[in-house]
Amino acid sequence: MMTDEKIKNSGELEFAIFCIENVAAKLGVNAERVYRAFAEKSDILNGYIVPEYEVLHTQSREYIIDDLFDVMKERGVEV
Repeated sequence: MMTDEKIKNSGELEFAIFCIENVAAKLGVNAERVYRAFAEKSDILNGYIVPEYEVLHTQSREYIIDDLFDVMKERGVEV
């Protein structure tokens, strides 16, 4: 189980916004809905995106989005 981590710097914040906005665009929904799904309905934001920032932010946009869809499916998170 991953630890919960809060966003520590502007790089992590920008990356979190990037993830949320790109998942929202691919789903065709409002970014606020994705934020709620990642931060309130699940721990994807602080339990996955932030702790995995160092590895994830070096990947391609397509890889990151596909990876987040896999995590959502694994954790039963719907937007």
